Amino acid sequence: MAMFLDDLELETGFDALACRLDGNVVRRGDPEWDVARQARQARQARQARQPTVDQRPEAVVRAASVDDVAAVVDTARALGLRVAPQCTGHGAAPLGPLDGAILLTTPTMRAVSIDVERRVARVEAGARWRDVVPRAAAHGLTALAGSSPDVGVVGYTLGGGLSWHARSLGLACDSVVAVELVTADSAFRRVDAEHEPELFWAVRGGGGSFGIVTALEFRLYDFTQVYAGVLFFPIEQARDVLSEWCRWSSTVPDEVTSVGRLLRFPPLPDLPEMLRGRSFGVVEAVCRMPGPDAERLLAPLRAAGPELDTFRPTHTSALGALHMDAPGPVATYGDGMLLTGLPPAAIDAVIAVAGPDVDTALLSVELRHLGGALAPGASASGGAVSAIDAGFAMFAIGTTADEPSRRAVRSGVDAVQTRLAPWSTGGCFLNLAERHKAGTALFGSPTYDRLRAVKTVYDPHNMICANHSVAPLPPA
Repeated sequence: MAMFLDDLELETGFDALACRLDGNVVRRGDPEWDVARQARQARQARQARQPTVDQRPEAVVRAASVDDVAAVVDTARALGLRVAPQCTGHGAAPLGPLDGAILLTTPTMRAVSIDVERRVARVEAGARWRDVVPRAAAHGLTALAGSSPDVGVVGYTLGGGLSWHARSLGLACDSVVAVELVTADSAFRRVDAEHEPELFWAVRGGGGSFGIVTALEFRLYDFTQVYAGVLFFPIEQARDVLSEWCRWSSTVPDEVTSVGRLLRFPPLPDLPEMLRGRSFGVVEAVCRMPGPDAERLLAPLRAAGPELDTFRPTHTSALGALHMDAPGPVATYGDGMLLTGLPPAAIDAVIAVAGPDVDTALLSVELRHLGGALAPGASASGGAVSAIDAGFAMFAIGTTADEPSRRAVRSGVDAVQTRLAPWSTGGCFLNLAERHKAGTALFGSPTYDRLRAVKTVYDPHNMICANHSVAPLPPA
C-alpha cells in the first residue's frame, strides 16, 4: 500500500503518469490542490474552504480519455494505490478521506450523443444531466434524469436512479443497455446483456465498485409533455397537508410520481420575496397524462387551499427546476431511509422533529412516494437493483457552512431517522445514502453476496473504491 512508499517513489510514479496523460495530475502543493481534491468540484477556491467532505488523496488526476483512465489504473497498481473515480462528488462522504488513493475525475469527458432511431443516448463519464436532457428533448425524447441538473449521470445511474418518471418507467439503471468501463486489470470492456452479463448485472444498481465507467448507453422515451408543479402551503398546515397527500398518493395511477415535503427557505436575497426566509409544507408531482386528467386528479390537494400553485403543462426538459435544488456546489449534509408506509403516527413523528414548532437546521425533509414500476417483481431488467421494496423513501438535508452548522444538521437528520425508525424497512436506497451503510442494508443479503462474487472476479484486491464500496470475498 501507499504508506510503504516514500515521497520520492510517489513523485516519480506521478511524473511518469503525467507524461502519459491527455489530462493532468494535480499534486499536494500545486496551486489548485485544495479545489481539485474537493467533492463537488467547487468552481472557485473560496467555495472549497468549507468542504462537507475533506478528501485527502495522494493525487488527483483529471482524465480526458479512456487511455487516461487505463493509465491511472496502471500507475495505481504499480504504486500499490487505489483509485476513486468521481464526477460531481454527490454522496462522497462514505468514501472516506482517500488516504492511499488516486482521486480520478473526468471534467472534460462530457460528450453526449443521441441515436434518434434507436432512442438511445451515449454519455461519457463526466456528463451531468444538464448536458443530456436538452439534447434528448431536441429530438422529442426524455431521459430518466434526476431532480438536479448538476448531478452526474454515471454515479446517479450506477446507484439506481430515481427520476420523476420512476413509478411508471422504473429506475434509471433499468434503462441502461450498455456500459463501457476500465476494470482493475486496466482492460477496457464494453458490457451488455450478451457480453459479460454478470458484470453488466452488477453495475446496474450495484454502484461503482466494479470498474471505472467511461461511458453509458441508455434508453430514452418518446414523450416530452407532462403536467407538473408544486403546491405551497404555510408550514402550520403541514400535518394536514402531508396527511392528505398520503391518502391521495394511495389512489393515483403509476403515471404520477410525487413528493411530500417540509421545506425551509433561507433568507437569501436572490429568492422570490414570498419564499425568502419562509417555511412550507409542499407537494411536488409530475403527472404523465393529459392536463385535464391531471387537473381532476389534483383537485383533492388543491381543495386544501395552497398559497401558491405552480402546476401547469410542462416540458420534461424543465423538470430540473421542480425540486428547487440549489445550483452549483453547496456544502450540505443529509441522509435517507426507506419506509414501509406513512400511517398517521409516522406523519406525527415527522412533524414532531421538523414541523412548525421545531427549531431545526434542516432545510428539507422529503417523503417520496414509491411503488408502481418500482415495486418488487414489476421490472424484468435483471439488474442488481431493479426494485425498491418500500412504500416511501425519506431524505433529510441541511446546509453546512461551518462546524456548528454541521453538528446541527447531523442532529436534525438523526432526529428524523430516530422518530421514523418504527416504520423503517431497515434498508436505504443507494442514491439517498450519504452515511455509511452496510451492503446488506443497501442490497439485501443474496444480492450483496452475488455482488461480492462479481467484485472478486474483476477486482480481487479491491483497487477501485466507490461510495458504499462492495468488498471482494476473502481468499478461499
